[in-house]
Amino acid sequence: MSLTPTSALSPLDGRYAAKLAPLRPLMSEQGYMHRRVQVEVAWLIALSDAGFAEFKPLSPGARTYLLGLVKHFSEADALAIKEIEKTTNHDVKAVEYWIKSKFEARPELELASEFVHFACTSEDINNTSHALQLRAGRDLVLLPALDRILLKLREMAHNLADVPMLSRTHGQTASPTTVGKEIANVVVRLQTACDRIAAVKILAKMNGAVGNYNAHLAAWPDFDWEAFARKVVETPEPLGLGLTFQPFSIQIEPHDYMAELFDAVARANTILIDLSRDIWGYVSLGYFKQKLKAGEIGSSTMPHKVNPIDFENAEGNLGLANALLRHMADKLPISRWQRDLTDSTVLRNMGVALGYATLAYQSLLTGLNKLELNETALAADLDGAWEVLAEPIQTVMRRFGVSGAYEKLKEVTRGQTVTAEALHGLIRSLEIPQAEKDRLLALTPATYTGMAGELARRV
Repeated sequence: MSLTPTSALSPLDGRYAAKLAPLRPLMSEQGYMHRRVQVEVAWLIALSDAGFAEFKPLSPGARTYLLGLVKHFSEADALAIKEIEKTTNHDVKAVEYWIKSKFEARPELELASEFVHFACTSEDINNTSHALQLRAGRDLVLLPALDRILLKLREMAHNLADVPMLSRTHGQTASPTTVGKEIANVVVRLQTACDRIAAVKILAKMNGAVGNYNAHLAAWPDFDWEAFARKVVETPEPLGLGLTFQPFSIQIEPHDYMAELFDAVARANTILIDLSRDIWGYVSLGYFKQKLKAGEIGSSTMPHKVNPIDFENAEGNLGLANALLRHMADKLPISRWQRDLTDSTVLRNMGVALGYATLAYQSLLTGLNKLELNETALAADLDGAWEVLAEPIQTVMRRFGVSGAYEKLKEVTRGQTVTAEALHGLIRSLEIPQAEKDRLLALTPATYTGMAGELARRV
């Protein structure tokens, strides 16, 4: 069976393949091989500039050619590497042999061929390649997608800043807020989470088989290999890798930064799960309607239905993303002795985890763009909840020393249907200044929103 959208085992490469096109070149195996080539080329060029008598600086033409292997890396190149791997049964060695195969008929590079992968362990290449993948996936796909959600939410917070809404703490009627303020809460939380994702330093090491530069010093014992490795890792692209140097490692970079990054993404996802569920509930209450799409069907038997499927899709895919992200965050920092292969097995699923997250972000944004506020439903809900004014009434009573203020309001409101007339009768009977009575009498559930509007406009 050939791989098609209908035969793909993963929905990421089947049903949802088109939606993940921006991520695929970065996080696929082809993307992984591309980065491996980049690391090997950067290391080779740097070695030629190290001042070794045995390896003279490469000519400008040779450098341009090598950088071109990186710049123009294609699917055909990836397939050629996979073909070599059938013989080597070793993916990094296959990359090394593919690079060397590109030196044919180029005498300068043929002479330098033994310096490809010089003194490197596979993990020198792999960990730096993973770092490059993660940085690209984060900076080019994940954060821009989250920024689009933030932009939409901030717009909604401002536009709906003054639209009153009944709160529900523990699912029960509670002091009113505004729609914009509730969305503003999410904006602040999500912005903080995004800042933490962006702040994670992406680390890489290039220090040999167990992290001690053993082979390097065997070749040139008087050379400062640590400074050299740092330069390759931290020099900006294309000649370097533009990452943060990890000076201490076993065979593998310890992956603590990965755990930090995956955990940070998972925390952002959790905030969005919370949002998806809340909006789902608000749609159910009728606070929001959803824009209709021609030809779309909500239920196979109930023609009236317009289901909040985008928020359900987002919630489900965010959960899948987090399951993988949290496993990776828990597992990757653990290695038996100097290394085992459990990290490699897990790391192959980085793109899957980020794929589910990316898919969820798209679904959520689609859902947010479909929402239409139903102010009639919001107003009706508020008008049926006069009991929420028990809070301001008893607070004013307390201000003026009315004994047992809370208890008196509890007695006439808790678990009961409260009308405006009943509350107004209670207010008129209070022993408080008339000006305060007038202020309380003018209050309605829709106007009892405190600083909500101001806070919403602040984000």
